[in-house]
Amino acid sequence: MGRATTKTDLVIAANEQFNNLWKLIDSMTDEQQNVTFAFEDRDKNVRDVLVHLYEWHELLLNWVKANRQGKAVPFLPAPYNWKTYPQMNVEFWKKHQNTPLVNAKKMLKESHNNVMNLIEIFANDELFAKGSFSWTGGSTLGAYCVSATASHYDWAMKKIKMHVKTCPYNRK
Repeated sequence: MGRATTKTDLVIAANEQFNNLWKLIDSMTDEQQNVTFAFEDRDKNVRDVLVHLYEWHELLLNWVKANRQGKAVPFLPAPYNWKTYPQMNVEFWKKHQNTPLVNAKKMLKESHNNVMNLIEIFANDELFAKGSFSWTGGSTLGAYCVSATASHYDWAMKKIKMHVKTCPYNRK
């Protein structure tokens, strides 16, 4: 399936990719889930990948909530913008260095459910017709939702699959 352009496709893609992410994680041994990735990167283990997804869910949820309450806020919080958001990701990483993997899993599952509940509030046109909300700029709310869910889950699975291939703890 290509990038979702309807509410139905968004819900299906987000849930399918989320389920695929968990199938991948559940197929890993405890050692594979907890060991540091062999490749150099910001996200050094499965926990880091999961909290990254969680924090981007929170960005989406907080942005939509604020704007629906009439508080005009950008998607990325100050002082970040689309040129500097990699530093924000580093701050997310730092914030969660003491978050246990079990908590990261719980947080992500809960935030995914919250995002899916948020998506259900909106009609298809509100999600995918340009100009539905002034605060989405030249994009659509649905595009932000796709990025925070299905597309981001795909990124996470690629990263975790690379880890599994290079992990010193081979399969169960």
